[in-house]
Amino acid sequence: MLLLGCIKEVTDYELIISLPNGLSGFVPITQISDAYSTLLTKQVAQGELPEGLNSLSDMYSPGTLVRCIVASVEKGDDGRRSIKLSIDPKKVNKGLNSSALTTGMLLSGSVSSVEDHGYLIDIGVTGTHAFLPYEKAKNYIKAAKRGPDLKIGQNLNCVIVEVKNEGRVVRLSIDRSEVAASLATEKQNWSLSTLLPGLVVKARVQKVTPFGMKLAFLSYFTGIVDFMHMDPEKSMNYSADQVVKACILSVHPSSKAVRLTLRSAFLHPGGSPNQLSSDRMGAVVEESTVKAFYKQFGALFELDDGTLAFARLKHLSKNRKSFKPGAFKAGCKHKCRIIDYSLMDEMCIVSLKYEIIEARFLLYQDIHTGDVVQGKVVSLKPIGMQVKVADGIRGLVPSIHLADVILKQPEKKYNIGDEVKCRVLECNPAGKRLILTLKKSLIQSKLPVLTNYEDAKPGLITHGFVVCAREFGCIVKFYNDVKGLVPKNELSSEPISCPDKVFYEGQVVTVMVLKCEPQQERLLLSFRLSSKSAPEDKSECISKEKQELKYQIGEIVDVKVLKKKDNGLEVSILEDEDNVTAWIPTLHLSDFVATSKLLWHCLQEGDVLPRVMCLSEKREYIILSRKSAVISAVQEEQVVRSFSEIQPGMLLTGYVRNVMPFGVFVEFPFGVTGLAPKVSMSDKFVTDTKDHFVVGQTVIAKVMSIDEEKQRVLLNLKVSECSSGDSAAESFALLSQYFKELKEIKDLLKTEESSVAQGLCELEPGKEVQLVVQDVREDGSALFSGSCAEGLTVIATRYHLGDKNIVPGKKMKALVLHVDALTSEMYVSLREELLQQRP
Repeated sequence: MLLLGCIKEVTDYELIISLPNGLSGFVPITQISDAYSTLLTKQVAQGELPEGLNSLSDMYSPGTLVRCIVASVEKGDDGRRSIKLSIDPKKVNKGLNSSALTTGMLLSGSVSSVEDHGYLIDIGVTGTHAFLPYEKAKNYIKAAKRGPDLKIGQNLNCVIVEVKNEGRVVRLSIDRSEVAASLATEKQNWSLSTLLPGLVVKARVQKVTPFGMKLAFLSYFTGIVDFMHMDPEKSMNYSADQVVKACILSVHPSSKAVRLTLRSAFLHPGGSPNQLSSDRMGAVVEESTVKAFYKQFGALFELDDGTLAFARLKHLSKNRKSFKPGAFKAGCKHKCRIIDYSLMDEMCIVSLKYEIIEARFLLYQDIHTGDVVQGKVVSLKPIGMQVKVADGIRGLVPSIHLADVILKQPEKKYNIGDEVKCRVLECNPAGKRLILTLKKSLIQSKLPVLTNYEDAKPGLITHGFVVCAREFGCIVKFYNDVKGLVPKNELSSEPISCPDKVFYEGQVVTVMVLKCEPQQERLLLSFRLSSKSAPEDKSECISKEKQELKYQIGEIVDVKVLKKKDNGLEVSILEDEDNVTAWIPTLHLSDFVATSKLLWHCLQEGDVLPRVMCLSEKREYIILSRKSAVISAVQEEQVVRSFSEIQPGMLLTGYVRNVMPFGVFVEFPFGVTGLAPKVSMSDKFVTDTKDHFVVGQTVIAKVMSIDEEKQRVLLNLKVSECSSGDSAAESFALLSQYFKELKEIKDLLKTEESSVAQGLCELEPGKEVQLVVQDVREDGSALFSGSCAEGLTVIATRYHLGDKNIVPGKKMKALVLHVDALTSEMYVSLREELLQQRP
């Protein structure tokens, strides 16, 4: 069976594909193409990466439509069906032969080799040589932004532009405009054996029913459009004999069944379906309205934001006995939870089951390192135990973590189906990797959980487990793969000559942090919990004390740039007789992360920076900050100098020190640190913390609570909670500071000799420029060029194109909206109302 699918996820070894009607399948790495499989075989044989072999993530990205063929359907241990697919052109296009190829045909091809003037494309037709000239590929390559060339194994949507020698030689194009305009016609002589998913056709409505409609197309074909693939904006307005544009979704040669879609995203080949915003996945919708109920399939709902969603029958109630069809009449309202999104149906998949709505864990993103979770034993293997935490979430308990002691025969302690209590050692949602422990010492531990190097403060006592014991000491591991060294002299108060005979792999130990260097990920530990680190030489301590007293935190100095390094600036403090050297981290050059990086690029050795504040003196260098908001907070005494000064309700200015899946660590002047948990990070629903905050970002935080015993501070970063009252004045002050810093950068650029730098200075927001259209991109935006923007990528979003007719090569007037000097991008608008408002 042939299907049109959309790439949902790309992993190292397979593509996860969204299929019509809420189904999904996978394409193994061996089912891409013959040329790609040959390169993989070479890699296995030679043991090294052969030239031309790229990873799947280098060639494919989520949201791309691909033609697939079902290779097999297998039933897993959990009873679920697994659909194995192939995108190999030899299998997808197996119904085609040389004589069937005609100009204008749209079909799948895969790059088999890179030549001097173009690419050889495998279209899966025996005896046919397919060539893609570089000229017909360059616009696609430029828009895809995946390097200067197409890659072997890359799957392409190709249009035949020329057929020679009775189909033995064909010339192809992947130009986006040509692909998007392609339409399957009767002249191309399609038959049921050659018909391909993804073809766009003109069809005539034969019959309309509550479940969909029947269409006739290409003279003698008929097909079905189900209720999920009617155009939502026109679903009530279809009538017999109406001519519509449709896209083929699937072809079943043996049953002769053809299914089509009328959804607009599929009616232009080369496009991609709409995607769900990350903050909606897993969201609970208090009131969803029933639009229609289909007794054999499920119910169609309208969610609170107006989008459509579908719930299968099994997700409408706890079980068949408790199901009441009367509760699903049109207009009835229900509480539901979004559990998935079908790209091919452009529709959320929801569940009304109480246990799913109230489930603690629905996605891997919901699980945090250190969480204690309940699970069910699924399998026992030499590598460890597989545990099911929730539907679709499985974790691994490595063999050394099955108990506090190493189990030689774990099958005698555990049985398949047993309920077990675990603790999360590591969770990587992107890779769907969950590592658990069954060690009671760790599960029941009341000591702080060490999940990152930044929290490893000297004196911290916590639990870990031994992963290595050698003559030099022990390596102890904690959560999130944090590990440290216990040197031989810190193993015990008594000398231990052979640590490997005293300590064993997997042993749970209590350790104390002696020293930590977070940036180098170095951690020094001790098993001697009552001991203190050896005192330093007295003269050294005195000199350090004098140096620390020389510049107090909050003191303002002027500095001169001595050297630029990857992560900051080495500077000297002006008017200091000892020529004291200091350090400004890149992210402390400004309150705005993008401006910080831009300033670092613009500053040169010898430049002077005025009004920089001393932030810390406890490391190799004096640490300085140029963050205006942080400096103001210190000068206005809106700070806390120690943990004892913190009170709930305080508003404090700080900066993000680390972003973890479970929350954000914020550091304040004078070294106090707090945690904003995921639920308190934003007024919006947070799925991925990294979508909301970045390291170095200046923030205002509200103190929620303090734990004096554990020296912990919990923070709130929600904008609605962190305003001092006059939010308009605060916003205006921030905006003024931002423009002030942009002016500083512009002044620095004016001193540079390069023509690009000079050009950037002249391109101010509001300036009218003359441009030439270069290309129209897949998302509806357009690229431009012009003499005033040499070296820049000029972009107008779909909205800012207005109602103008955009054709490559056409000269247009535009208004500069924003110039990003760091990425060399300029954003412009062609909207008439903006051009006319120019003073």
